[in-house]
Amino acid sequence: MLIAALIFAGLAALVHVYIFVLETLRWEAERTRAIFGTSAEDARITKPLAANQGVYNLMLALVTAVGIALTVPVPDAGAALVLAGTGSMLGAALYLAATDRTKLRPATTQGAFPLLAVLFTILALAL
Repeated sequence: MLIAALIFAGLAALVHVYIFVLETLRWEAERTRAIFGTSAEDARITKPLAANQGVYNLMLALVTAVGIALTVPVPDAGAALVLAGTGSMLGAALYLAATDRTKLRPATTQGAFPLLAVLFTILALAL
């Protein structure tokens, strides 16, 4: 169970690093605008907000990565950080799905790996 939890947590972290790249480094790029459905003008105006959100995504990925790295030497601390990072990712995905039904696909992309990481981490701790 623990190995599955760490694999899904790692995948979740990678997805959130990718989101960081899109929101912070490539926000005004045509392909990124197509992904998020924004115009060139909207992207220009919202660039600071998107960059801030991108940094949040990177921080969640880093918390999760540190948790993964700590799981073997300090299992309780590692599991706590994995749950903090992936639980926050999952919470954001659930919020997105609940507040904008047109965003179910991105919410699923953002939340599937964190959901599995949370479930497998809890199972690993319970066994």
